[in-house]
Amino acid sequence: MTDLRRAPEAPPPRKRVRMRPQEREQQIVEGAIRYFSEHGFDVDTRGLAAQLGITHSLLFRYFPNKDALIERVYREIFVARWNPYWEILIEDRSQSIEARMHAFFQDYARTVLDRDWIRVFFFAGLKGSPLNAKFLAMMRARVLLPLCRELRHGLNLPAVPDERITEFEQELVWGIIGRIVYFGVRKWIYQTPVPDDLAQHIDATVDAFFDGVGSVLRRRLAPP
Repeated sequence: MTDLRRAPEAPPPRKRVRMRPQEREQQIVEGAIRYFSEHGFDVDTRGLAAQLGITHSLLFRYFPNKDALIERVYREIFVARWNPYWEILIEDRSQSIEARMHAFFQDYARTVLDRDWIRVFFFAGLKGSPLNAKFLAMMRARVLLPLCRELRHGLNLPAVPDERITEFEQELVWGIIGRIVYFGVRKWIYQTPVPDDLAQHIDATVDAFFDGVGSVLRRRLAPP
């Protein structure tokens, strides 16, 4: 008996969806973040266009050159994800400096411990891009120096203008920041395991810092 059942028809070809300019631009930026985080900045943007399924000329209609696209990636990752509440929290003297540092570093870790953030940041550094210097200058002005000021206040040490905050104080705080970022380096650059519960390790880092910072700073900052 002849089988009269028909094979299922192939689905009709999918129509290309026209995107509004703002949507297309955001698609390009998000694709560029993924592309640069995977391959670094020394890649040809033709590969990015192919990955996005758009023409190279369309890519450059939105971003006239690769540097403009990289600058936009920087703003999207490092500026748009910056939480202005951090600056308010750091200077909120209704809480102890220890409580503020615990809260800040937990939230900061949730932002920077991201595959794209870590890999783009380190690829930019390897390329010698000014992006890292811009971000670190922002970190120093908005986080590092305010934390050093608040540490002095919380430890009853003399207040000084920012330009007189010692390198030693700054390096102590950079040490916490570096430890947090290193969790991301281990996971997304070295491809090695990190603890599942990073929050408790970040809390332990801040606890260890406060176990010693008072006596260390009083000794280091004492008049000769």
